[in-house]
Amino acid sequence: MDRRRFMAGTATATAGALVVFAGASPSSAQEAGGTTAATGATASDGPGGSGGSGGSGGSGGDHVKGLTAITQVFGAGQKLVAVAVEYDREIDGRTLSTSTFTVTDRTVTKVYTNRSADLAERARYGRYVIVELSPDDTAAALWVTQQGGGTPPTGGTGTGTGTGTGDSGGGVGAGGPKVGDTTPGGTIVAAKATLTQAGTVTTAHGTQYSASSTALTTDAVKNLIVDDFQQFTFADPATGQTLNYNLFVPKDYDPRKRYPLVLFMHDASVVNVATDGPLVQGLGAVCWASPEDQARHEAFVLAPEYGSVVIDDDYLPSTLFDATANLVESVTRQYSIDRRRRYTTGQSMGAMMSLGLNIKYPDLFAAAFIVAGQWPEAQAAPLAKKDLWILVSADDTKAYPGEQAITAVIQEQGTQVSTALWDGQSTAAEFAADVRGMKAQRTPVNFAAFEAGTVVPTGSTTSAHMATWQVAYTIPGIRDWIMRQSM
Repeated sequence: MDRRRFMAGTATATAGALVVFAGASPSSAQEAGGTTAATGATASDGPGGSGGSGGSGGSGGDHVKGLTAITQVFGAGQKLVAVAVEYDREIDGRTLSTSTFTVTDRTVTKVYTNRSADLAERARYGRYVIVELSPDDTAAALWVTQQGGGTPPTGGTGTGTGTGTGDSGGGVGAGGPKVGDTTPGGTIVAAKATLTQAGTVTTAHGTQYSASSTALTTDAVKNLIVDDFQQFTFADPATGQTLNYNLFVPKDYDPRKRYPLVLFMHDASVVNVATDGPLVQGLGAVCWASPEDQARHEAFVLAPEYGSVVIDDDYLPSTLFDATANLVESVTRQYSIDRRRRYTTGQSMGAMMSLGLNIKYPDLFAAAFIVAGQWPEAQAAPLAKKDLWILVSADDTKAYPGEQAITAVIQEQGTQVSTALWDGQSTAAEFAADVRGMKAQRTPVNFAAFEAGTVVPTGSTTSAHMATWQVAYTIPGIRDWIMRQSM
């Protein structure tokens, strides 16, 4: 994978779903002459080949070597955004259009050539034809919850049952999953697509591959950013707990250097789904590992997957809480991690754990990004000594008043807190300006809330609580602030 071609850390809106780019965005290939097909390479762009020039080369299906499904993580979860079709010869991209291929239950938005099975900003001479698909299609969604979009799998396809209570309200607790609950709240759908070459494809040397009625199914998958994580298991001798976790190691890791580490903890909907659940459910983990973020702040990213609910509104966590702190220490010892630059973030249950860990283990993290979570204000005084960025929705009936109470306690302890109301539908540039405005106040605690009614996409059944983190992790300026803090 040519990481130099990737663009990450930029937020864009697409029917209410937000994405951090890893590679080019869907529908981003450069168009030529105002057509819907990206410009391909001509025969003179590459080396000569066998097969002569012009003439018929049989049907296209006979010349396809393989199909790769390409996935990308958005704020609302992972989606299948393209199919890379590998032919046996270089293809002339000038002859391609969005009508050259059909993909079952999907909308084709761009078609262009490339040298590898990757999304691209510009078409390049090669044997691969990239068929980009609309991420707004219902069938695009690979992470499905009771509140999310997408088509739940049938016949047992995917991982998890998708029948759990998930994390639908203002967090876990009353009316939601309890500590120890192992019911998955989401489902990971297998990334598959069925493609048909509906029009003629012409090679760079003029041979025509005629349309074929043969339906071809993807036989490989490329998961942008997600595939850059490794999966491990941590057996904690102190608690007796076992934690499956995902770990991103910087590409050019040098044990002679010291690196920051970011811990991401998921919400209750991801409980007991799969080890890679925290990576595909949304951007909370993968945004820190995006090529653009890594270019600014090389860092390890740690994302455990909890087999059961760790904490609820009784605020009496299971031993997985302490096992998480022990996991952070274990990874710190194993790699060259800077103890002064360890950070935590999480959504809902994970936000509650971030707050609780900062209280119980005050020397563990330099800063925390708290998204849609709360903690009893009676225990919040130690948070006055921490660097925090808090983000909730004003119509989150539990996390918003909970964070208001916490920040009031922090201010009573003499710590300055900057506050702001943001429009959850802001553009990337507007969010950047919002962040700069809060940074300019130079306070150790920043408390921003999305205005009521602005984070839930039109027509969506997602709660304001869950919609908060679909937007929160698309704002790179907050991550930049977090990464600049040190103990």
